[in-house]
Amino acid sequence: MADVDSASISAGSDALPRPFGARYVLVDRIGVGGMAEIFLARGRTQSGVGRLAVVKLVLPKFAQDERFSAMLVQEAKLAAQLSHGNVVQTFDLGREDGRLYIAMEYVEGFDLNELLKRCSKAKVPLPFEYALLIVRETLQALDYAHRKKDSEGKPLGVVHRDVSPSNVLISFEGEVKLCDFGIARALNTRDSAGEAIEGKANYMAPEHARGDTVDARADVFSASVILWELIAGRRMYRPTPGADLLALARAGEAPELPEKDLPGFDKLRAIVRKGLAKSPADRYPNAVTMLRELDDYAMELGLHATPMALGEFVVEHFGQEILELRRAREQAAIAMEVAQPEITSTKQTVAPPAEEWDDSTAVERIAAADSPVTLPAAPSTARATSIAPPGDGYATGQENNWPTVFPPLPLPSQLPPPLNAPPDAIQSWAPAPEEQSSTAGRLLALVLGAVITIAIGALILSRLRG
Repeated sequence: MADVDSASISAGSDALPRPFGARYVLVDRIGVGGMAEIFLARGRTQSGVGRLAVVKLVLPKFAQDERFSAMLVQEAKLAAQLSHGNVVQTFDLGREDGRLYIAMEYVEGFDLNELLKRCSKAKVPLPFEYALLIVRETLQALDYAHRKKDSEGKPLGVVHRDVSPSNVLISFEGEVKLCDFGIARALNTRDSAGEAIEGKANYMAPEHARGDTVDARADVFSASVILWELIAGRRMYRPTPGADLLALARAGEAPELPEKDLPGFDKLRAIVRKGLAKSPADRYPNAVTMLRELDDYAMELGLHATPMALGEFVVEHFGQEILELRRAREQAAIAMEVAQPEITSTKQTVAPPAEEWDDSTAVERIAAADSPVTLPAAPSTARATSIAPPGDGYATGQENNWPTVFPPLPLPSQLPPPLNAPPDAIQSWAPAPEEQSSTAGRLLALVLGAVITIAIGALILSRLRG
């Protein structure tokens, strides 16, 4: 985990749940990474419809960095234009209490890095068909983003630059989604040598690690590293005293895939080898070309897996407790909304909220953002084929710059009180008196309406029979 000034951000992070701006209730503090403090939030529209989201608050130490702020705004505008089943949707960009934030879709499940750690700890092999499915779905997301055009038909030139297990999310429904396009850049954005090191060295293409110009083939390289590691069950790069991870990435000498007892292994190894070619010219020219070869390989050998089966696997082995905790968090957020029905804010926002929280307006809202932004100084049933559970490299590997978007275990104070809690604790979670009376009135109206409807129906039925 990146070193951050926790004291400078803890003051606003203690009391949860709490309102945040005009649109969100922060429910749980998930963690803090190299660039942002991350919260699970409940967002709602003016009509009262609510859903969970992830809110990332840029850390105070970046408050005076105009270039970073401008880059984040630019990339949020770019990410908001991506709408695909394998891409995490960007909802909103704004500024509260002098801190820039970005809000995005919440995916209930695990990131691939966390899933592999849990497989390693529990010694549960990940079925090979699921590993293939995860990589193929990731390539689907990359192909869509790489080909995306703007409203005038011009290519956006999106390159993710940070395709890694921590950014591949797997939901309990078996969806595979790629997140954090917010640090990607359009191809026409100039890089400096220092800024080229934005991805994780473990998964960087050689040209990216050297600070050279990159294109879609750099993302293909990163996806191929993930495939290599899923097959081998360990990290691809192993640093030595004479060569750190960045040096290994710059050299681009990918080790040969270890021999595995998998169907059609020679063909699989050839696909991985081409994806990891040192020279971009020798790699697959784009994500869809590699995707087609993996699809052909899976079809030829009958290695089929469905998202439903993947989701069932994740829930069966690791998901039930997380699902129960999520429900408790959501109940806490709903209780907060009931207790404070009018969430208002006089803070400045970069993009004012629309009348309704509608994903289709995200691009327009974010497009209104100041650029550059200067922030003030802050105070199916799987076959038997499986791969071995990942080795210790996944359990003890270096921490990611961005923590997982999935919540850790909550503190007891963050959950609604149990039924046997002291009266004062229950009172703190109870709706305000006017809300209670309003709710009781609505319930009474509903009951009376139901009784009248039943009586009328009985009368009509008796006359028809007569």
